[in-house]
Amino acid sequence: MNTFPLFFKLEGRKVLIVGGGEVALRKADLLSRAGACITILAPDISHELQALLTDDKHQFIYENYNITYMSGARVIIAATDDEMLNHQIHADATELNIPVNVVDTPHLCDFIFPAIIDRNPIVIGISSNGKAPVLARLLRARLETLIPQGYGKLAKLAGEFRSEVKAKIPTLTGRRQFWERAFEGQVSQLMFAGNETEATAQLKADLDSTAAAISKKSDDTDSDAIKPVASNESEKSLPAVGEVYIVGAGPGDPELLTFKALRLMQQADVVFYDALVSPQVLDLCRRDADKVFVGKKRSNHTVAQLGINELLVNHAKQGRRVVRLKGGDPFIFGRGGEEIESLRANNVPYQVVPGITAANAAASYAGIPLTHRDHSQSVRFVTGFLKAGAPNSNFTSFLNTDETVVFYMGLHSLARLTEGLVDAGRSSETPIAIVSNASMPNQQVLTGTLATIVAKQEQAQLPTPALLIMGDVVSLHHDLAWYNLQNQQHSQNSDDIAKNWLREGSRGEAVKQPIDQQAHALSMVANLATQQGDGLEQLIID
Repeated sequence: MNTFPLFFKLEGRKVLIVGGGEVALRKADLLSRAGACITILAPDISHELQALLTDDKHQFIYENYNITYMSGARVIIAATDDEMLNHQIHADATELNIPVNVVDTPHLCDFIFPAIIDRNPIVIGISSNGKAPVLARLLRARLETLIPQGYGKLAKLAGEFRSEVKAKIPTLTGRRQFWERAFEGQVSQLMFAGNETEATAQLKADLDSTAAAISKKSDDTDSDAIKPVASNESEKSLPAVGEVYIVGAGPGDPELLTFKALRLMQQADVVFYDALVSPQVLDLCRRDADKVFVGKKRSNHTVAQLGINELLVNHAKQGRRVVRLKGGDPFIFGRGGEEIESLRANNVPYQVVPGITAANAAASYAGIPLTHRDHSQSVRFVTGFLKAGAPNSNFTSFLNTDETVVFYMGLHSLARLTEGLVDAGRSSETPIAIVSNASMPNQQVLTGTLATIVAKQEQAQLPTPALLIMGDVVSLHHDLAWYNLQNQQHSQNSDDIAKNWLREGSRGEAVKQPIDQQAHALSMVANLATQQGDGLEQLIID
C-alpha cells in the first residue's frame, strides 16, 4: 500500500486551515464533525465558513499566513490557490513535525482525506492515494447503499455491553462467537428495524443465557462454543421464528430501489416474487437464496393469495428470513395488507419496505406531473377492477376536472372506461395517456382524449403492463417528456400542440418547443406491470 490508513482523534484538538474559501469550507465541515477546534487563517473568510463554525471553540484570524499560527496545531490544512504559499506552508509544517495536507497536491500531503462513510462510531475511509478521487467517491456511494445507518447504533449498543460481556464470557473465542451471533442475528435485525429497546433487551437476554450455559458447563473445555440456551426444554425443540420482509421492488429500474430494500434482499433465505419484478431487480437478491415465482397476471394466478400467505408463514416458522418482493409499492394495489394480516394472526415478525409505485414512476418518466398548481390540485389512484374481477364502474366519482386520476389495470377495459366516463358527464376532450413499461428502456407513451384514445391504442397496440393517466396535466407531457423520447408515441401534431391552452403561460406567451434528450443506454430488458389487487381502493392526495 502507498499510504497506511490511520484514524486521528481530533476531539478538542487544534486544526489550522489556511484559506477562507470554498475548499476550506469543505475541509472545515468534515473536521468539525470530528470535534476539532478549527482555526481559519485568511485575510478574507467566506460567510459560509462563518456560519458553519459558530461554536466558541473555533477561531477566525483575518490575517496573512505566518508560521507562528501553527503553534499547538495537531494537523495543518493548506487550502489556498497560491502555489508558492502552499509550498511554504508544507515546508514550515514539515520543519515543525506537524502533519500537513495541501489540498489537491498529493506530493505535498502527509495524509489524505478519504471518501468517508460515517456510521458513527463506525467510520470507513476510501482512498485512491490521490490518483482517482472521483472513483473513490463512486465506491463510497456504492458502499453507502449496502451499509444501513443502523450499524452505528448497533456499534454503540455493543460498546455499552462490552465490559459486561467481557466479565461474563471469560475467553476471547467465546466473546467473538457471542458478538458474531448478535451482529448476524435477531439483535441486529431489531436495531435495523428501529426497535432499539427490543434490541437491547434481546442482547441482554442472549448474554444472560450464554453466561448461564457457561456456568453450568464450566468443566467443559469447549464451553466457548456453547450457544445461548432456550429458557425451557420445550422451546429447544422449536426452531426460532424467522421474519418476513414485505418489500416494494419499485417499477422495474433497479436504481430506484431503496437502500433498505436492497439490504433485506441481500440477506434473504427465500424470495417470493411476483410478475411485476424485473430480472434486474431479482438479480440483486442474495445469490444463494431460494427464489420462488408466485406471480399473478390478469385471469392467471400462479399461486392464489391464500397460498402465498401460507407460504410466508410456513417458511418464517422454519426460522428463515423471507422476502416477499412486489413490483411497485406493497400497499398500493399490492395486497401487502392482506399478507401482514396473515402474519400477525400467526405471530410472525414482519417489516414493510415501501417502494416507488407504478403511478409515480409512470408519471415521472412520462413527464406528466400528477399535481400542478394550475391544473390539478389532487390525485387519485384507482383500480380498473373490483374484487373477483368485477369492473370498476363508479364513473360519477371521476368528474372533477381539478383532479388527476390514475387507473391501475385499466388497459384491457379501456373502451369501457372511456365510454363510461363520457356517459357519466366527463368531457370527451379530457386528456388521457397510456404509459407502457414505465421507467424501462422500452417505455412508450400514447396520449389522446377520451374520444380518441381507444382508436389510437388499436393502432399503436402498446403492450401491458400499462397505466392510464387522466386529467389536464397529461397535456404537459409534450413539453416535459424527457425519458426515452425515441420510443414515445405522440398523439398530436405540432399545430395541435401550439393551440393547446395548457401550453400557454398565464399571459398567453408562446411556449418553448418540446425538449430533446438523448435516450438512456440502460442494460435491462424487462416488463413493468402495474400493481394488482382486489377490492376498490383509492388514494387521494390533496
